[in-house]
Amino acid sequence: MSPRWLVTGAGGMLGRDLTAALAHEDATAVAADRAALDIADPARVREAFAVHRPAVVVNCAAWTAVDDAESREEAALRVNGTGPAVLAEACREHGSVLLHVSTDYVFAGDAVLPYAEDAPTAPRSAYGRTKLAGERAVLETLPDTGHVVRTAWLYGAGGANFVRTMIRLEGVKDTLDVVDDQRGQPTWTVDLAAQLVRLGRAALDGTAPAGVYHGTSGGGTTWYGLAREVFRLLGADPDRVRPTSSAAFARPAPRPAFGVLAHDRFTAAKIAPIRDWRTALGEAFPALLAAERPAQRPEVLSDGSPVRTPGTAAPPARSRA
Repeated sequence: MSPRWLVTGAGGMLGRDLTAALAHEDATAVAADRAALDIADPARVREAFAVHRPAVVVNCAAWTAVDDAESREEAALRVNGTGPAVLAEACREHGSVLLHVSTDYVFAGDAVLPYAEDAPTAPRSAYGRTKLAGERAVLETLPDTGHVVRTAWLYGAGGANFVRTMIRLEGVKDTLDVVDDQRGQPTWTVDLAAQLVRLGRAALDGTAPAGVYHGTSGGGTTWYGLAREVFRLLGADPDRVRPTSSAAFARPAPRPAFGVLAHDRFTAAKIAPIRDWRTALGEAFPALLAAERPAQRPEVLSDGSPVRTPGTAAPPARSRA
Protein backbone atom coordinates (compact mmCIF):
# COMPACT_ATOMS: atom_id res chain seq x y z
CA MET A 1 0.00 0.00 0.00
CA SER A 2 1.40 3.38 -1.01
CA PRO A 3 2.07 6.01 1.69
CA ARG A 4 -0.88 8.29 2.31
CA TRP A 5 -0.50 12.05 1.94
CA LEU A 6 -2.57 14.70 3.72
CA VAL A 7 -2.70 18.12 2.07
CA THR A 8 -3.94 20.94 4.29
CA GLY A 9 -5.05 24.20 2.73
CA ALA A 10 -6.01 22.13 -0.32
CA GLY A 11 -8.50 24.72 -1.56
CA GLY A 12 -5.83 27.33 -2.27
CA MET A 13 -3.80 27.90 -5.41
CA LEU A 14 -0.85 25.76 -4.34
CA GLY A 15 -2.99 23.18 -2.57
CA ARG A 16 -5.01 22.53 -5.72
CA ASP A 17 -1.93 22.04 -7.86
CA LEU A 18 -0.35 19.80 -5.24
CA THR A 19 -3.47 17.63 -5.07
CA ALA A 20 -3.42 17.38 -8.86
CA ALA A 21 0.28 16.48 -8.86
CA LEU A 22 -0.29 13.69 -6.34
CA ALA A 23 -3.21 12.37 -8.38
CA HIS A 24 -1.03 12.36 -11.49
CA GLU A 25 1.53 10.29 -9.58
CA ASP A 26 -1.20 7.86 -8.45
CA ALA A 27 -0.41 8.72 -4.84
CA THR A 28 -2.98 8.13 -2.14
CA ALA A 29 -3.90 11.63 -0.98
CA VAL A 30 -6.48 13.32 1.21
CA ALA A 31 -7.20 16.94 0.29
CA ALA A 32 -8.43 19.01 3.25
CA ASP A 33 -9.45 22.60 2.63
CA ARG A 34 -10.09 25.16 5.36
CA ALA A 35 -13.70 24.05 5.84
CA ALA A 36 -12.68 20.42 6.21
CA LEU A 37 -9.80 20.96 8.63
CA ASP A 38 -8.96 23.87 10.90
CA ILE A 39 -5.27 23.20 11.46
CA ALA A 40 -5.22 25.31 14.65
CA ASP A 41 -7.88 23.13 16.30
CA PRO A 42 -6.07 20.26 18.09
CA ALA A 43 -9.20 18.13 18.37
CA ARG A 44 -9.96 18.41 14.64
CA VAL A 45 -6.37 17.64 13.75
CA ARG A 46 -6.20 14.61 16.05
CA GLU A 47 -9.39 13.29 14.50
CA ALA A 48 -8.05 13.75 10.96
CA PHE A 49 -4.84 11.92 11.81
CA ALA A 50 -6.73 9.08 13.51
CA VAL A 51 -8.92 8.62 10.44
CA HIS A 52 -6.39 9.10 7.64
CA ARG A 53 -3.07 8.10 9.29
CA PRO A 54 -0.92 10.06 6.83
CA ALA A 55 2.72 9.22 6.20
CA VAL A 56 3.34 12.69 4.76
CA VAL A 57 1.56 15.94 5.62
CA VAL A 58 2.00 19.00 3.42
CA ASN A 59 0.80 22.20 5.05
CA CYS A 60 -0.32 24.65 2.38
CA ALA A 61 -2.73 26.40 4.76
CA ALA A 62 -1.71 29.97 5.56
CA TRP A 63 -2.89 33.48 6.30
CA THR A 64 -1.52 35.27 3.22
CA ALA A 65 -3.17 38.69 3.50
CA VAL A 66 0.12 40.49 4.14
CA ASP A 67 -1.29 43.95 4.85
CA ASP A 68 -4.22 42.74 6.94
CA ALA A 69 -1.80 40.91 9.23
CA GLU A 70 -0.40 44.26 10.40
CA SER A 71 -3.66 45.05 12.17
CA ARG A 72 -4.72 41.44 12.85
CA GLU A 73 -1.48 39.79 13.88
CA GLU A 74 -3.12 37.56 16.49
CA ALA A 75 -5.50 36.14 13.90
CA ALA A 76 -2.66 35.64 11.43
CA LEU A 77 -0.56 33.96 14.12
CA ARG A 78 -3.32 31.44 14.80
CA VAL A 79 -3.09 30.19 11.21
CA ASN A 80 0.61 30.73 10.51
CA GLY A 81 2.05 29.90 13.93
CA THR A 82 -0.39 27.88 16.03
CA GLY A 83 -1.62 25.79 13.09
CA PRO A 84 1.82 24.46 12.11
CA ALA A 85 2.58 23.79 15.80
CA VAL A 86 -0.57 21.67 16.12
CA LEU A 87 0.22 19.78 12.92
CA ALA A 88 3.81 19.21 14.04
CA GLU A 89 2.68 17.73 17.34
CA ALA A 90 0.26 15.38 15.55
CA CYS A 91 3.02 14.36 13.14
CA ARG A 92 5.31 13.66 16.10
CA GLU A 93 2.69 11.42 17.72
CA HIS A 94 1.99 9.51 14.49
CA GLY A 95 5.52 9.39 13.06
CA SER A 96 4.53 11.42 9.99
CA VAL A 97 6.79 13.56 7.81
CA LEU A 98 5.73 17.22 7.69
CA LEU A 99 6.43 19.58 4.79
CA HIS A 100 5.53 23.10 5.87
CA VAL A 101 5.35 25.87 3.24
CA SER A 102 6.82 29.19 4.35
CA THR A 103 8.01 32.45 2.80
CA ASP A 104 10.87 34.80 1.98
CA TYR A 105 9.23 37.34 4.33
CA VAL A 106 11.09 35.73 7.25
CA PHE A 107 14.17 37.62 6.01
CA ALA A 108 14.86 41.35 6.30
CA GLY A 109 15.08 41.66 2.51
CA ASP A 110 18.23 43.77 2.56
CA ALA A 111 20.72 41.22 1.16
CA VAL A 112 22.61 41.52 -2.11
CA LEU A 113 23.25 37.79 -2.62
CA PRO A 114 20.67 34.96 -2.54
CA TYR A 115 19.65 34.01 1.00
CA ALA A 116 21.03 30.64 2.10
CA GLU A 117 18.73 28.29 3.95
CA ASP A 118 20.58 28.97 7.21
CA ALA A 119 20.84 32.75 6.78
CA PRO A 120 19.73 34.77 9.83
CA THR A 121 16.01 35.58 9.85
CA ALA A 122 14.75 39.07 10.65
CA PRO A 123 11.15 39.59 9.55
CA ARG A 124 10.04 43.20 9.15
CA SER A 125 6.28 42.57 9.02
CA ALA A 126 3.61 40.91 11.12
CA TYR A 127 3.10 38.40 8.32
CA GLY A 128 6.79 37.50 8.38
CA ARG A 129 6.82 37.18 12.15
CA THR A 130 3.86 34.80 12.15
CA LYS A 131 5.37 32.67 9.40
CA LEU A 132 8.66 32.48 11.29
CA ALA A 133 6.77 31.31 14.37
CA GLY A 134 5.37 28.44 12.32
CA GLU A 135 8.80 27.51 10.99
CA ARG A 136 10.27 27.38 14.47
CA ALA A 137 7.42 25.24 15.81
CA VAL A 138 7.91 22.69 13.03
CA LEU A 139 11.69 22.51 13.34
CA GLU A 140 11.67 22.34 17.15
CA THR A 141 8.93 19.70 17.38
CA LEU A 142 10.18 17.59 14.48
CA PRO A 143 13.97 17.78 14.41
CA ASP A 144 14.16 14.59 12.33
CA THR A 145 11.03 14.73 10.17
CA GLY A 146 10.11 18.43 9.84
CA HIS A 147 10.83 20.14 6.52
CA VAL A 148 10.26 23.86 5.98
CA VAL A 149 9.98 24.90 2.33
CA ARG A 150 10.21 28.65 1.78
CA THR A 151 8.77 30.02 -1.43
CA ALA A 152 7.82 33.40 -2.90
CA TRP A 153 6.06 35.27 -5.70
CA LEU A 154 3.66 32.41 -6.39
CA TYR A 155 1.43 32.43 -9.45
CA GLY A 156 -0.90 29.87 -10.99
CA ALA A 157 -4.15 29.43 -12.87
CA GLY A 158 -6.11 28.57 -9.72
CA GLY A 159 -6.15 31.88 -7.89
CA ALA A 160 -5.50 35.63 -7.87
CA ASN A 161 -1.86 36.61 -8.39
CA PHE A 162 0.38 39.21 -10.01
CA VAL A 163 0.74 37.46 -13.37
CA ARG A 164 -3.00 37.11 -13.84
CA THR A 165 -3.43 40.74 -12.79
CA MET A 166 -0.99 41.82 -15.50
CA ILE A 167 -2.82 39.75 -18.12
CA ARG A 168 -6.06 41.47 -17.15
CA LEU A 169 -4.66 44.99 -16.98
CA GLU A 170 -2.87 44.72 -20.32
CA GLY A 171 -6.26 44.51 -21.95
CA VAL A 172 -7.69 47.62 -20.28
CA LYS A 173 -4.78 50.01 -19.62
CA ASP A 174 -2.55 51.87 -22.05
CA THR A 175 0.41 51.93 -19.66
CA LEU A 176 1.33 50.44 -16.29
CA ASP A 177 3.77 51.74 -13.68
CA VAL A 178 5.31 48.75 -11.88
CA VAL A 179 7.76 48.60 -9.00
CA ASP A 180 11.37 48.00 -10.07
CA ASP A 181 13.12 48.06 -6.68
CA GLN A 182 11.87 44.75 -5.27
CA ARG A 183 13.65 41.64 -6.53
CA GLY A 184 12.45 38.06 -6.22
CA GLN A 185 11.76 34.77 -7.99
CA PRO A 186 8.39 34.25 -9.71
CA THR A 187 7.40 30.66 -8.97
CA TRP A 188 4.71 28.59 -10.71
CA THR A 189 2.60 26.64 -8.24
CA VAL A 190 2.70 23.61 -10.57
CA ASP A 191 6.51 23.56 -10.31
CA LEU A 192 6.45 23.99 -6.53
CA ALA A 193 3.86 21.23 -6.20
CA ALA A 194 6.06 18.81 -8.14
CA GLN A 195 9.04 19.79 -5.97
CA LEU A 196 7.06 19.11 -2.80
CA VAL A 197 6.16 15.64 -4.08
CA ARG A 198 9.84 14.93 -4.78
CA LEU A 199 10.85 16.19 -1.35
CA GLY A 200 8.17 14.16 0.42
CA ARG A 201 9.24 10.98 -1.29
CA ALA A 202 12.91 11.67 -0.58
CA ALA A 203 12.07 12.33 3.06
CA LEU A 204 10.31 8.97 3.31
CA ASP A 205 13.32 7.31 1.67
CA GLY A 206 15.68 9.00 4.12
CA THR A 207 17.59 10.90 1.43
CA ALA A 208 16.29 14.40 2.25
CA PRO A 209 17.20 15.38 5.83
CA ALA A 210 14.88 17.50 7.94
CA GLY A 211 15.43 21.24 7.92
CA VAL A 212 14.92 24.24 5.68
CA TYR A 213 14.67 24.12 1.88
CA HIS A 214 14.03 26.91 -0.62
CA GLY A 215 11.34 26.18 -3.19
CA THR A 216 11.57 29.05 -5.67
CA SER A 217 12.36 29.26 -9.36
CA GLY A 218 15.87 29.86 -10.59
CA GLY A 219 17.07 33.31 -11.58
CA GLY A 220 15.41 36.48 -10.41
CA THR A 221 13.72 39.64 -11.57
CA THR A 222 11.71 42.61 -10.32
CA TRP A 223 7.95 43.09 -10.52
CA TYR A 224 8.68 45.45 -13.43
CA GLY A 225 10.73 42.78 -15.20
CA LEU A 226 8.02 40.19 -14.62
CA ALA A 227 5.32 42.51 -15.97
CA ARG A 228 7.35 43.17 -19.10
CA GLU A 229 7.74 39.43 -19.68
CA VAL A 230 3.97 38.96 -19.33
CA PHE A 231 3.38 41.68 -21.92
CA ARG A 232 5.91 40.05 -24.26
CA LEU A 233 4.16 36.69 -23.97
CA LEU A 234 0.87 38.40 -24.75
CA GLY A 235 2.38 39.88 -27.91
CA ALA A 236 2.03 43.36 -26.42
CA ASP A 237 4.68 46.08 -26.32
CA PRO A 238 6.73 45.64 -23.10
CA ASP A 239 7.54 49.35 -23.20
CA ARG A 240 3.97 50.01 -22.10
CA VAL A 241 5.26 48.90 -18.68
CA ARG A 242 7.14 51.69 -16.93
CA PRO A 243 9.41 51.37 -13.86
CA THR A 244 8.58 53.06 -10.57
CA SER A 245 9.69 52.75 -6.95
CA SER A 246 8.13 51.29 -3.82
CA ALA A 247 7.86 54.82 -2.49
CA ALA A 248 4.95 55.31 -4.88
CA PHE A 249 2.86 52.98 -2.73
CA ALA A 250 1.71 53.44 0.83
CA ARG A 251 1.16 49.92 2.16
CA PRO A 252 0.71 48.85 5.80
CA ALA A 253 3.31 46.05 5.56
CA PRO A 254 6.85 46.62 4.26
CA ARG A 255 7.88 44.45 1.32
CA PRO A 256 11.31 42.82 1.08
CA ALA A 257 13.51 44.73 -1.34
CA PHE A 258 15.44 41.51 -2.01
CA GLY A 259 13.86 38.07 -1.65
CA VAL A 260 16.03 35.89 -3.88
CA LEU A 261 16.67 32.50 -2.26
CA ALA A 262 19.49 29.98 -2.75
CA HIS A 263 18.77 26.29 -3.34
CA ASP A 264 21.76 24.46 -1.89
CA ARG A 265 19.77 22.10 0.35
CA PHE A 266 17.82 20.65 -2.60
CA THR A 267 21.07 20.14 -4.48
CA ALA A 268 22.63 18.41 -1.46
CA ALA A 269 19.62 16.08 -1.30
CA LYS A 270 20.14 15.26 -4.99
CA ILE A 271 16.87 16.93 -5.94
CA ALA A 272 17.26 19.37 -8.82
CA PRO A 273 16.16 22.91 -7.89
CA ILE A 274 13.17 24.40 -9.68
CA ARG A 275 13.92 25.62 -13.20
CA ASP A 276 14.44 29.22 -14.36
CA TRP A 277 11.45 31.49 -13.88
CA ARG A 278 11.21 32.54 -17.54
CA THR A 279 11.08 28.96 -18.79
CA ALA A 280 8.37 28.11 -16.29
CA LEU A 281 6.31 31.20 -17.07
CA GLY A 282 6.38 30.39 -20.77
CA GLU A 283 5.02 26.90 -20.14
CA ALA A 284 2.44 28.14 -17.63
CA PHE A 285 1.17 30.98 -19.78
CA PRO A 286 -1.54 29.27 -21.87
CA ALA A 287 -3.32 28.10 -18.71
CA LEU A 288 -2.93 31.51 -17.08
CA LEU A 289 -4.34 33.23 -20.15
CA ALA A 290 -7.24 30.79 -20.35
CA ALA A 291 -8.05 31.42 -16.70
CA GLU A 292 -7.93 35.21 -16.98
CA ARG A 293 -9.26 35.66 -20.53
CA PRO A 294 -11.42 32.61 -21.29
CA ALA A 295 -12.49 33.95 -24.68
CA GLN A 296 -8.91 34.36 -25.97
CA ARG A 297 -7.31 31.39 -27.68
CA PRO A 298 -3.79 30.44 -26.50
CA GLU A 299 -2.63 30.26 -30.13
CA VAL A 300 -2.53 34.07 -30.30
CA LEU A 301 0.27 34.17 -27.72
CA SER A 302 3.75 35.34 -28.62
CA ASP A 303 6.12 32.56 -27.70
CA GLY A 304 9.03 34.49 -28.41
CA SER A 305 4.59 44.00 -7.08
CA PRO A 306 2.99 46.52 -6.72
CA VAL A 307 1.62 48.02 -9.85
CA ARG A 308 0.10 51.34 -10.62
CA THR A 309 -1.30 52.72 -13.83
CA PRO A 310 -2.44 56.19 -14.63
CA GLY A 311 -4.81 54.75 -13.15
CA THR A 312 -4.37 51.47 -10.77
CA ALA A 313 -3.41 49.32 -7.86
CA ALA A 314 -1.13 46.71 -6.41
CA PRO A 315 -1.21 42.99 -7.20
CA PRO A 316 -2.89 40.66 -4.73
CA ALA A 317 -0.87 40.25 -1.55
CA ARG A 318 -2.21 36.68 -1.54
CA SER A 319 0.31 35.67 -4.20
CA ARG A 320 2.68 35.13 -1.25
CA ALA A 321 3.26 31.87 0.51
